[in-house]
Amino acid sequence: MRRSTNRAHGLSILALVAAAPLLAAAPAAAQSRGPVPYDAERGVFSFASGLEQALPAVVQVTTLGQSEGPSSGENEPKPVSSGSGAIIDAAEGIVVTNNHVVEGGRKFTVDLTDGRIFDAVLIGTDKATDLAVLKFDAAGLSAIEVVDSDQLRTGDLAFAVGYPLGLDQTLTMGVISGLGRSGMGDRIEDYIQTDAAVNSGNSGGPLLDSRGRLIGINTSILSGGGGGNDGIAFAVPSRILMYVVDQLRTTGEVRRGSTGAILGSLNAARSREFGLGIVRGAVIESVAPGSSAEAAGLRRGDVVTRIQNRPVSNAGTVAATIGIAEPGTRVEVVYLREGREGRATLSVESPGDRSVVTGSDIVMARGLSARSGPDGLQVFAVEGGSVAAGAGLQAGDLIRLVDDSAVMGLDGLAAALGEDGQRILSVMRDGEPVEITLP
Repeated sequence: MRRSTNRAHGLSILALVAAAPLLAAAPAAAQSRGPVPYDAERGVFSFASGLEQALPAVVQVTTLGQSEGPSSGENEPKPVSSGSGAIIDAAEGIVVTNNHVVEGGRKFTVDLTDGRIFDAVLIGTDKATDLAVLKFDAAGLSAIEVVDSDQLRTGDLAFAVGYPLGLDQTLTMGVISGLGRSGMGDRIEDYIQTDAAVNSGNSGGPLLDSRGRLIGINTSILSGGGGGNDGIAFAVPSRILMYVVDQLRTTGEVRRGSTGAILGSLNAARSREFGLGIVRGAVIESVAPGSSAEAAGLRRGDVVTRIQNRPVSNAGTVAATIGIAEPGTRVEVVYLREGREGRATLSVESPGDRSVVTGSDIVMARGLSARSGPDGLQVFAVEGGSVAAGAGLQAGDLIRLVDDSAVMGLDGLAAALGEDGQRILSVMRDGEPVEITLP
């Protein structure tokens, strides 16, 4: 997996040429409703009229790092990374981009297509969705219209726009290859997959529909090893994007709802353990006492296969739905228990202020979830964007010490991680000792 975003990825011209006689012979009204827009004045097929209105709102984002010491001469901020962004609010100068484009930066600039450049202020970031919001002041801005990504269908045309590989603004074309993609970890995942060419430098740029409306923000590609574009790119859908942006603009952070169900991802080994014939789903590892999940009758070992009528690939799929639901929202889930299908309705709860959640046989704190196993206390899940994820903790780590002291069971771990302040975890990973600092 490699983060990046656009390189030219040709769409077959033959299909367009083959369609030309049919479109040319059709009445003007039919031409406007045809599969490919036809510009009768120029005699060419073109999506330009729909896309041109969006292009001025696609910007280049440059992140600069600040050297230590006085800010003068060679110690002035220097570019450390660059990517793309989309203006979604022209009046306020709001730009959405990727978190990994701005991460580690001290200063940020935004370059417009008309040649102007402005300093920008970072409003907030969300690692779990790899999104960030910048703000800058300028006159004469335009914004991209945002539409509901839930209306997308596999096979829809899609256009990626950005500043790839050091080039000026570049537009590439493809189709929506898949929806609801996940499986790249336990992060908040519900990606749009497209074969529109996306390369380094396109990160944070918009994915547009054929009318130039924003349906997602390009965030990553899947590469075969050469680092180039292999026609598999992923975008955060507007459904998640706008919730995160609103939270960041309002509070500077994203506070996600919960149901009290602590989840892990189904894999081949767990599927065999449960005697299932599937490898996609989210396993309920534990249920917090008094929670909505407990009230709905869910239990440890249930495997969630659908949520709000969406197929569940892993724990990230569930987190993507629950995490953008307002408190009080009723969420329908389908699950398997001992091979039989069941249904339950959960009520999304406000995020609690407790730093530690204790289930029947698990502890969840600072984004890590751990249980007792034959080899000791084992981390079985790490929440994307959490303190634990940022510190480098991984599922499978065995916790040996906290602040150089042995941990006495789950109660001891809950007590140690429930205290305020930094904690140093000594863990074993693949037989090797690793030290993790939790801020």
